[in-house]
Amino acid sequence: MTIRCEIVTQERMVYSEDVDIVNLPGIEGRMGILPNHSSLLTVLDFGEVIVRRGGEEEYFAIGGGFAEVQPDKVIVLADSAEHAEEIDEERAAEARQLAITQMDEKSDVDEDAYALIEQSLRWANLRLDISKRRQRSGTRRRNIPDYSSDSE
Repeated sequence: MTIRCEIVTQERMVYSEDVDIVNLPGIEGRMGILPNHSSLLTVLDFGEVIVRRGGEEEYFAIGGGFAEVQPDKVIVLADSAEHAEEIDEERAAEARQLAITQMDEKSDVDEDAYALIEQSLRWANLRLDISKRRQRSGTRRRNIPDYSSDSE
């Protein structure tokens, strides 16, 4: 038995497949969602979504959002999301360094501007961590389908 997992941002459908389990970064901690899970709506933190299908895992970076869980479906409405295969490590490392530099230079900026810089640093670190974990695990998804036509 499987559960449908959809990961969606405002811009695109990132993922849509039937899976065995979905592991989400809830704001109170990680949660595993299996088929026939009771319905719930929850807030998601910055973190890693892990989906397992047929013994293989796929990893996604999400920048917060919400998850709607039904017995047969999990919909992740993410502020931002990337499949591990889509992460450009060089670009993420550059973004990380830029955020660190901005934090060092802008210690006297207002709290809102500083919070945005911290969020950029969190996102860059998350993307780097997920990309490295995928490389260590050796799992690789050969073809990432373009789900953009499915969302219309």
